[in-house]
Amino acid sequence: MTMCRHAPAHPPDPLGADVRELQDRIASCRICRDAPKYGGALPHEPRPVCVVSPGARILIAGQAPGTRVHATGIPFNDPSGDRLREWMDVSRDTFYDRRKIAIVPMGFCFPGLDAKGGDLPPRRECRELWHHQVMDTLKDVRLKLVIGQYAHAFHLGALRRRTLTETVADWRRIHAEREGAPVFALPHPSWRNNAWLKRNPWFEQDLLPELRAAVRDCLE
Repeated sequence: MTMCRHAPAHPPDPLGADVRELQDRIASCRICRDAPKYGGALPHEPRPVCVVSPGARILIAGQAPGTRVHATGIPFNDPSGDRLREWMDVSRDTFYDRRKIAIVPMGFCFPGLDAKGGDLPPRRECRELWHHQVMDTLKDVRLKLVIGQYAHAFHLGALRRRTLTETVADWRRIHAEREGAPVFALPHPSWRNNAWLKRNPWFEQDLLPELRAAVRDCLE
């Protein structure tokens, strides 16, 4: 008598076929090098960095990868990431758990350096091609952390104020007037912004406790 043997069941894909296909297409994107629409071609090999999961509850929308992130392919794998995790009061393991947190910068590749050694702005080709597709996959996001002026412009629209400082300081009104998931507009956690933090003590005294409480609520 021949026994029928069933193949072991494969565990369900946490991303789903459609999101995994999107993630694969993003990983192979070379538009800013091979078909640039705004300025010259990217001067180095692209390495798109984007963490997407349909079940993520928190979205971190940053600027673009820096040199260290470009070298490792891991978002916020630098001192700026250490500070951001401190602001959120989360561990490194939690931060990189894609079931909980999506990380979608405005430009997925390191844009290069300007004449003064600072990072260039995020590539606009990336935003136009990918961002609305990515946002459509994030159905369960309950909190958005938008970092820097380019993310502020995309995610806040008319709620964005004249300057970055005014936008960050206006967080209570943004919460009251914006529909959908609550949004915290943040400065970049770079150590270059130490002077900004000293000039604006309300950020750590008033905003960060509210931010940490919102993060805890989402993760619990």
